[in-house]
Amino acid sequence: MKLFFAAASPFARKVTVSAAELGVAIERVPAAPHPINRDRSVVASNPLGKVPTAIADDGTVLYDSRVICEYVDALGGGGKLFPAAGAARWRALTEQALADGLMDAGILLRYEALTRPAEKQSAEWHAGQTDKMVCALDELERQASGFGTRVDIGTITIGCALGWLDFRFGDMGWRNGRPGLAAWFAGFDARPSMAATRPA
Repeated sequence: MKLFFAAASPFARKVTVSAAELGVAIERVPAAPHPINRDRSVVASNPLGKVPTAIADDGTVLYDSRVICEYVDALGGGGKLFPAAGAARWRALTEQALADGLMDAGILLRYEALTRPAEKQSAEWHAGQTDKMVCALDELERQASGFGTRVDIGTITIGCALGWLDFRFGDMGWRNGRPGLAAWFAGFDARPSMAATRPA
């Protein structure tokens, strides 16, 4: 399977961590996604021009990270990162949605800062997206005691989100007042799959 990816993308990292956990081989194809100057090599396969975009060995094109990660799970035998049914499945999927939303808000902040002149940036927009991130982090702190040593799409997405905050929002201090989440992440981030995929 080929994967269009950007090294700094937390969504692409979700896929590479998932693949590493399952021993699924992926050929990474560097891409340069941008909200304005779109990478046409990606657009040729994915009209949204976003990473990650995957091309399966049979030519099937898959996007976005949620779909690709579930496909990787199927390649790895199924039901390993995506629980098959019941409460465990809904918990993992909801955790994935929460962490995805945290990353989405952060990316919107970055796009605002990178693509709009300072005089056209909105303080209200910045405050709203920041509040989403803070609320998501507070909820993750409330849930952290239940993460344990679990490795599924929920905890992988949370780990990638927190690692991305360290990379892009290092001055945010997300660990402040969130000791449970910080302690859990310290252990999860030491996993070989996480160590091998850290953005640089």
